[in-house]
Amino acid sequence: MGVKMVLSGEGSDEVFGGYLYFHRAPNKEEFHKETVKKVKHLHYFDCLRANKSTAAWGVEVRVPFLDKRFLDVAMTIDPEMKLCGNNGKIEKHLLRSAFDTKENPYLPDNILWRQKEQFSDGVGYSWISTLKAHAEAQVSDKDWEAREQRFPYNTPQTREAFWYRSLFEEMFPQDSAIKTVHAWIPTWSSSTDPSGRVQQVHTAHVEK
Repeated sequence: MGVKMVLSGEGSDEVFGGYLYFHRAPNKEEFHKETVKKVKHLHYFDCLRANKSTAAWGVEVRVPFLDKRFLDVAMTIDPEMKLCGNNGKIEKHLLRSAFDTKENPYLPDNILWRQKEQFSDGVGYSWISTLKAHAEAQVSDKDWEAREQRFPYNTPQTREAFWYRSLFEEMFPQDSAIKTVHAWIPTWSSSTDPSGRVQQVHTAHVEK
């Protein structure tokens, strides 16, 4: 199509507390501490994914929400203004409000104010559920019980994660490759599932 550069939204959820688990933040101090942690670790997750998926096709990706000048402003905003949940505000409401221009709208309200849908869930609930069920069937009870012996570093906490890890290590068995694997686990949550659907605030949508 001749497209050589694209803009991507990496960083907005980390800076403004966009993930659904941010509704469970106990106070503004912990909220801010979590946003700082997530921004500092972005190169392990979203930025790495964006870079690999675009570079593979010769496309340059730019991430305006991670512009240093933007971060200097966004990360010094009183985190009280970013809080969501008990105050009745939707996640990332501060950023959404910046685009809420009724007289000349950038986006329709059903998109601008829809609930956060995490990247992995956004491909489709039925697809994700089917994949989870398939992964469960690939890992025997014997293998699962021996998971700590097989994977002493960053031991998988679900059978789905065990299966992914097994596939990864078949292709990249080196210790250096193994240590690039980092688990994405929601903070302030007892669940080991990174899906936003495990959060109580999540609103189920029916797939058409």
